[in-house]
Amino acid sequence: MNAIVENLDLFRSGFLTTLGISLLGGLLAFVLGGILATFRVSPFRPLSGLSVLYVETVRNTPLTVVWFFMVFGLPLVGLGIGSFFIAGALALGVYTAPFVAEVIRSGINSVSLGQAEAARSIGLTFSQSLRLVVLPQALRTVVPPLGNLWIALVKNSSIGAAFAVTEITAVATRLSNGFPGAVIQIFVGAAVAYLLITLTSSAGIAYLEKKAVILR
Repeated sequence: MNAIVENLDLFRSGFLTTLGISLLGGLLAFVLGGILATFRVSPFRPLSGLSVLYVETVRNTPLTVVWFFMVFGLPLVGLGIGSFFIAGALALGVYTAPFVAEVIRSGINSVSLGQAEAARSIGLTFSQSLRLVVLPQALRTVVPPLGNLWIALVKNSSIGAAFAVTEITAVATRLSNGFPGAVIQIFVGAAVAYLLITLTSSAGIAYLEKKAVILR
């Protein structure tokens, strides 16, 4: 226990790094995933095909490979980020976006076809009907699965420990090397730090789900 108490500052720093990289990665995943979902349902086949190619390629690639490419591959083609933190957030966002896209697409498909037809009958274009009619209804149905993806993303951020990102797992690993007699306590402390994020997120997701049910 002394190992944790004496290094609370390190745990706090690792906690904030995990939270920060997860928030940035989650924001990117939601935005990119939303774009991919709209491309997927677009009547313009090149956009639909591009979305399918991205989704099928990235979601079948291990996250470690995506992270490695962001950290070491981009600099080789002159696109170096210069920050392991930003590269990690990009890796999380790029990797999670296809899963977000599929969740949103399933939500879009759950909206009755009559809604889109009614929107077009009053003169709305495809993009307007999607943005104003279909997506607002679709997003209300996908709160729980999107929440699950967010929690998975938070846990996936632990891979950053292998790429010089000083998040919770990296801090715990470093401390366990310095305090070999307190390894269990240190990693229990790391688990508690992750639980602070995920359980709080679960409560927020449950609240949003209730709101979404009321608004339907």
